[in-house]
Amino acid sequence: MPILPAPAYRPPFPFSSGHLQTIYPTLFRKTPHTEPIRERIEIPDGDFIDIDWHRSRAVPCRGLAVVSHGLEGHSRKKYPLGMARCLSSGGWDVICLNFRCCSGKPNRLPRFYHSGVTDDLHLVLSHGLAKGYDHAALIGFSMGGNQTLKYLGENPGLVPTQVAAAVVFSVPCRLDDAVVVMDKVSNRPYMHYFMKGLRKKIREKAARFPELIDTDGLDQMITFEPFDDKYTAPLHGFKNAADYYQRCSSIHHISSIQVPSLLVQAQDDPFLPASCYPVSEAEDSDKLFLEITDFGGHVGFMGGWMQRDYWSEQRALAFLEEMSGN
Repeated sequence: MPILPAPAYRPPFPFSSGHLQTIYPTLFRKTPHTEPIRERIEIPDGDFIDIDWHRSRAVPCRGLAVVSHGLEGHSRKKYPLGMARCLSSGGWDVICLNFRCCSGKPNRLPRFYHSGVTDDLHLVLSHGLAKGYDHAALIGFSMGGNQTLKYLGENPGLVPTQVAAAVVFSVPCRLDDAVVVMDKVSNRPYMHYFMKGLRKKIREKAARFPELIDTDGLDQMITFEPFDDKYTAPLHGFKNAADYYQRCSSIHHISSIQVPSLLVQAQDDPFLPASCYPVSEAEDSDKLFLEITDFGGHVGFMGGWMQRDYWSEQRALAFLEEMSGN
């Protein structure tokens, strides 16, 4: 049932283009001012995860929010910083996590990150909850949103009871179809950016694990599927790219989610195919709230010219407060 009416969100002129909303915040938004405190979590497999804390001045604190970034992002990109600033101003302590190999420091193991990683999210969440929070929430953007939905649905009994809500934006919840859309000529500039970063990570891994990682043909890879087939899949226990996409698409886990979760997708998102707007799944769920905006692009959702916070940040805070009883 939880398909919400289309919100009255309208971007400021002239940002009615999905591509413009996708590009402008990355290039021209002023970096949100925050005071992150870096912490390194040493984890049982011998690796580490770097996180940034954003502490609220509210007394009492409303809870802990864990923010997951997107593909080739990191905790100090503008969009996680904007979300952290808005939530901490609203009384939440915030952890912005870095996926492995995304904090600016190479990780120790051959594995790095992919769309279906949930063990690291659970570890970071548990680490934060050990500080004594009664309420928690999860926020995810794009790939981080896919990880969040998959985490909530693949083993609901594992999710800590303190988790009261989740909000995710611009989620490629069917990876196989999303890969096809990203192969379009119109998305080549985005692919150039993503693949440049991924190739760099593989070269760093190959330098430390030459017996495991072969870089032949790497420079010719300009799309996701060949890269995922040769690197992502074998390094993380999948048969091939198709197996990876099938097993890591959050669409297969939505029906099992037990935490109220808001999924916000923009109709003009240039990265998402029709199958990433899970209308029937939301209709069959009493926990997944699907909200489809006319505008927003991919992780855009800009606010007005005179507004400090983006619409997505305000929307997330409102949903968390409603669902957590605050």
